[in-house]
Amino acid sequence: MFKENVVAVVNGKEITTNDIMKFLNEMNPQTAAQFQSEDGIKRIIEELVNQELLYLDAIEKGYENDIEFKEVLKTVKENLLKGYAFNKIVEGIEVTDEEIKNYYEENKDIYTKQETMNASHILVENEEKAFEIIDMINEGLSFEEAAEKYSTCPSKEVGGNLGEFGRGQMVQEFEKAAFDLNVGEMSEPVKTQFGYHIIKVNEKFDKGIYALEDVKSEIERQILINKQEEKYQSKVNALKLKYPVEIM
Repeated sequence: MFKENVVAVVNGKEITTNDIMKFLNEMNPQTAAQFQSEDGIKRIIEELVNQELLYLDAIEKGYENDIEFKEVLKTVKENLLKGYAFNKIVEGIEVTDEEIKNYYEENKDIYTKQETMNASHILVENEEKAFEIIDMINEGLSFEEAAEKYSTCPSKEVGGNLGEFGRGQMVQEFEKAAFDLNVGEMSEPVKTQFGYHIIKVNEKFDKGIYALEDVKSEIERQILINKQEEKYQSKVNALKLKYPVEIM
């Protein structure tokens, strides 16, 4: 179990490891990663100490009684209360497996995957060079070796592999040539705005419906949002009958 330790004391108030964790959790993951070291933790402790000192100074100067502060506090309180009220409205809402299954069956058209493929390519500046490379491949040089040696595309680091893609994701000339090829087939040089491509199709995947397990978490989130919205609207409509509302 996590043990909470005191890391500093400011005017009698303890700053603990729990405070450090809260401070880190309020950061985005990329920023928080910069403080995952002994030096980074020391910087956080120093900042927590500094903030506590500012708080003590503000109390001593009576800033909490300033009109400007009271206005800010009022706005913050209202916004927090609104958020808290919303959370109270939607708390306890759950999504069952049966609801997920029914939603999936009723909305399969949403979860249709288009035809995709996995292809590799070799990119060079001119057509002559492209034909030279094709000849070398036909004479026994592997496509992957040729990509690593001659391609100007960063994909050469993985043998020219572009991963899985569908229609509309590549430039038109490249897409047409790639989807016209059969699995294992290599193209003639294909000219695009980037240069000349030699394309090889590794795999093709037909269009179809995503399996329920593949989209279950997405469906669960959508149903939860729908339920929350429905309950929220129901509550707001009831409140409109209770409190006068006039929209100009």
